[in-house]
Amino acid sequence: MSTAPDENQVENQVENQAAGLDPLVSFEGADKVYNSGFRALDPIGLRLPRAEITVLVGPSGCGKSTLLRMAAGLTAPTNGVMTRRTERMSYVFQDPTLLAWRSVRANVELVAKLQKVPRPERRERAQDAIDLVGLRGFEKAYPRELSGGMKMRASLARALTSEPELMLMDEPFAALDEFNREKMGAELINLWRTRQVTVMFVTHSIPEAVRLGHQIAVMGTGPGHVKQIFRSPSPPTSDPKTERDDNALRELRTEISTMLGGAGI
Repeated sequence: MSTAPDENQVENQVENQAAGLDPLVSFEGADKVYNSGFRALDPIGLRLPRAEITVLVGPSGCGKSTLLRMAAGLTAPTNGVMTRRTERMSYVFQDPTLLAWRSVRANVELVAKLQKVPRPERRERAQDAIDLVGLRGFEKAYPRELSGGMKMRASLARALTSEPELMLMDEPFAALDEFNREKMGAELINLWRTRQVTVMFVTHSIPEAVRLGHQIAVMGTGPGHVKQIFRSPSPPTSDPKTERDDNALRELRTEISTMLGGAGI
């Protein structure tokens, strides 16, 4: 039996969530039922405020990636509405998907090249992005010469060259060890501070969700649905010197873990 919210609950969820914040992307009762009859998502009510990081966290099969693809326009809701108020977006996958025969600079320039951005401009954009993710000095290196974390930095830099307003990120750090995962999380927050980009980030990791998110949408299965949306009690801020409330974040991790049946925190 589904524990998803009914239509009135979805409406209340949308009305109450992120009150007063202008959404870049919104889902209004959006669901997904495939031609086979499989229901991947019950009606979803979710808004992504501009210039914030929204994290989707939950177990496998809860529809996180389906919702991300819906935001990208790669799949349409069966019922309800998804509204995206920008066409400037980038998609970052779990695999860095770098071309082995291209240098870091050439890989980072690729999206802008495909968009037919003039060479001097795309070279400038690529260098700015490479500097921003901490890869200066590795412009001529090839993917085989990079660590897993460095490959993901190059993937992030490539995504930034399209100057996105929206970044869609599907478990981009999942393949990294915990040390590099935390470093890449810190890099993402730094990118957000610098570019004020809106981020929709998918993860299985509760600590990662709480560490990164201004808001966290906790999802459940049977079919996929949003169980609850939390505003972070101590979110990332534009000032890197601002100390975050570790106790409040720890309490939120525990609450989400309990909601998801005792998943690791």
